[in-house]
Amino acid sequence: MPICTRRRNHTLRRVGIVFAGACFFLPALAGDEFSIAGFSSAASGQPPGAWKFSTLPNKKPTAFSVVELDGARVLKVEADDSYGNLSHAMHAQVSDKSMLVWKWRVDKLVDDADLKVRSGDDAPAKLCVFFAFDAGKLTLGERAKLALAHNSTGQDVPPETLCYVWDNKLAEGTSLANAFTKRIRLLVLQSGSAKLGQWQSQRRNLSADYLRAFADETDGKVPEVVGVAVSADADNTHGKGLAYVGDITLTP
Repeated sequence: MPICTRRRNHTLRRVGIVFAGACFFLPALAGDEFSIAGFSSAASGQPPGAWKFSTLPNKKPTAFSVVELDGARVLKVEADDSYGNLSHAMHAQVSDKSMLVWKWRVDKLVDDADLKVRSGDDAPAKLCVFFAFDAGKLTLGERAKLALAHNSTGQDVPPETLCYVWDNKLAEGTSLANAFTKRIRLLVLQSGSAKLGQWQSQRRNLSADYLRAFADETDGKVPEVVGVAVSADADNTHGKGLAYVGDITLTP
């Protein structure tokens, strides 16, 4: 379980990567390129072993568990003034036809969340994808931040992360950078309370979404996908969120 130490987190703050709001680590690469361990075939309780938990120091961890709901086993995600990510390593080169498919359901929004500001950077459910972008193409300042993050935590930090979000108020289709770091870009897929408690199926063209989110950095090519993560947090607003996520698949 990779957890930043307080001293390391302080160092990262000084160079501009404020991991109190955004902290993703890459677990060791899996052998099966496109395979993502399912929740539906797992026993109730702890998530499958391929999914690795990470959080931050002095933060209450978001709770992830496999539960039975509506006749199927799914991942329950409970945020309560907490922060946490559940990451799964991959090693996949996607095509322009590759589809990321999953279903999710939010039962409670984080009431005071506002993704545009650090004090409101919380969400009840995010599905994030890590890309192995060539960090050498970033500015010297961005490279220095990534290098310091790696040296300070001992963990690989993805150069680019795209997160699909269920938000409480931003319009569906909104695309923006994370309030803490440009290394993370957000795309709002669901918004508001109209569909609370209802399963929503998602099918996203990952290449198209990446090229849109990182239009300022890409040369038209999509980097290798090296991981996915389910994330939820309510630490900045000191609120609560509740969500469920079904199996996640990525097609070649």
